[in-house]
Amino acid sequence: MEIAIIIPLLAAAVQSGTPILYATLGEIFTEKSGVLNLGVEGAMIIGALAGFIVSRYTGSPALGFLMAGFAGALATSIHGVVCLWFRGNQVVSGLALTILGAGLANYLGTSYVGISAPGFKTMAVPLLSSIPVLGPIFFNQDILVYISYFIPPAMYIFFTSSRFGLGLRAAGEYPAAATAAGLNVAAYRWFGIMVGGFFMGLGGAYLSLAYTHLWTTNLTGGRGWIAVALVIFAFWRPGRAVLGAYLFGGIMALQLRLQALGTQLPSSILLMLPYALTVFVLVISSWRKKTSEEPAALGVNLEPVD
Repeated sequence: MEIAIIIPLLAAAVQSGTPILYATLGEIFTEKSGVLNLGVEGAMIIGALAGFIVSRYTGSPALGFLMAGFAGALATSIHGVVCLWFRGNQVVSGLALTILGAGLANYLGTSYVGISAPGFKTMAVPLLSSIPVLGPIFFNQDILVYISYFIPPAMYIFFTSSRFGLGLRAAGEYPAAATAAGLNVAAYRWFGIMVGGFFMGLGGAYLSLAYTHLWTTNLTGGRGWIAVALVIFAFWRPGRAVLGAYLFGGIMALQLRLQALGTQLPSSILLMLPYALTVFVLVISSWRKKTSEEPAALGVNLEPVD
C-alpha cells in the first residue's frame, strides 16, 4: 500500500522538477561562461507565454516548445547587451530582466488566462515503463521529461571533453588568460548567455505545454529563483542539478497532495515549503563551498580593450 502511494508521488516529483531542471541547466551554462544572470524567472515566463501562443495558433506543441527556447534566448540577450556591451552591473541587470519578463508576460497573456493550448501528453516507454518501481517513475512521462534525461550528461561531456566547452569554462575562470591565449572571451560569454536563455525558455514552456496545458498569470511561480539557488546547491555540476531539481519537484508535488487531502496545515505554510527548502539548501551548500566548481570570474565584467 505504501509503495502504491510513494510511486505516484515520485513520478510527480520528476514531472514537477523538470521545468526547474531545464532552467537550472540554463543558468549553469550561463554562469560557466562567467556571467551571472538573475533573470531566470523573467526568461522562463517569457518562454512559457511564447510557447503557449505558438502552440495555440499553430496546433504544434513541438514548434511551441522550440520557439519558447528562442524567446528565452532573446530575453536573455537583453542581459547580454547590458553586461557585455555596456559593462553594466550583472546583478541589477538580471533583476531588471525578471521584472521586465514577468510584467510583459502577464500583460500580453491577460487575454489568454484560463485558455488551453495543445500540449504534450504522457508517453509510456515500451519495456522500460514495465520495470518495477523505476518504470512508472521515470518512463511513464512525457517526451520533454525524456529529453531532459540526456541534457546533463551531454553538458558534462561538453564542458570536460570538447574544445569549445573548455574555452567557455576558461572565459568564466580566467578571462585574461583566455584572451592572451587568443580566445574571444566576449563571444564565449555571448554563447553562454544565449544557450542558457534557450534552456530557461524551454523550462517555461514545459509549464504551459506539459504541466498545465493552459495559461495563468504568474505561471512560473518563483521557479526561476529556485533554479538560481539550485546552481549553488549543485556546485555548478549538471549531474547534481538533476538531484536538486527532483528534490524540489518532490516538495512541490507533496504540498499539492497535502492540500488535496485536506490537511489541517494552513495553505500558506504548504505554499512556502519549496522556498523554505531553498533557504535551507543555500545554508547547507555554503558550508561545503570548497567542493564547488564556481567559476572564479563569475559576475566580473570584461575589462575594456585599449
